[in-house]
Amino acid sequence: MKRITLAVVDDHDLFREGIVLMLGQIPEYHILFEAFNGEAFLEQLGTHTPDVVLMDVNMPRMDGVEATQRALSMYPYLKIIALTMFSDHVHYSQMIRAGVKGFMLKKGNKHELQQAIAEVSGGGVYFSQEILQKVALRTVRKDEEQRLTERELGVLALVCTGLTTTEIAEKLFISTKTVEGHRANLFEKTEVRNAAELVIWAIRNGHLTIE
Repeated sequence: MKRITLAVVDDHDLFREGIVLMLGQIPEYHILFEAFNGEAFLEQLGTHTPDVVLMDVNMPRMDGVEATQRALSMYPYLKIIALTMFSDHVHYSQMIRAGVKGFMLKKGNKHELQQAIAEVSGGGVYFSQEILQKVALRTVRKDEEQRLTERELGVLALVCTGLTTTEIAEKLFISTKTVEGHRANLFEKTEVRNAAELVIWAIRNGHLTIE
């Protein structure tokens, strides 16, 4: 079985080395390289191209936003997961617009990190559940291209905060079948496959922000 190759980019030595040590013990992974900031990452990227990059947001000299933008301009199919703290929330939208495929909180556990890598390496996206719960609906604008109805916009906000179909139905006083219909319409109109992808779509299109 082909192993997933990884790059770990973080300016905190103990954290970065801990991630490298932990993932290096998992047979399915191969650590291709590590870097302490965006500049060092881009220098090595010219020689090695990993399947998945674990990218810190706040770093000296070149942060995760700029490093992600530059890397994806050269390698558009590179898959990047942002490693972040809650205090980095001002950069969430910037990282999403830069092209990351997921967000993993640094306080998360080994199992969640493996889940994030599996989802992103397989072509999907991943959002920490705690980050989903920080999503809030902005004052939305009518999107003529997508033609989302007022009810769909309401369901959009609740789906993106991680609520289940039953919880959304109870909150909006409608049936679960009706909620499922709205979810299906949202996924079709926005061309996404799951709630995490819907979050990314919503932030990129100015419908959502993270508090």
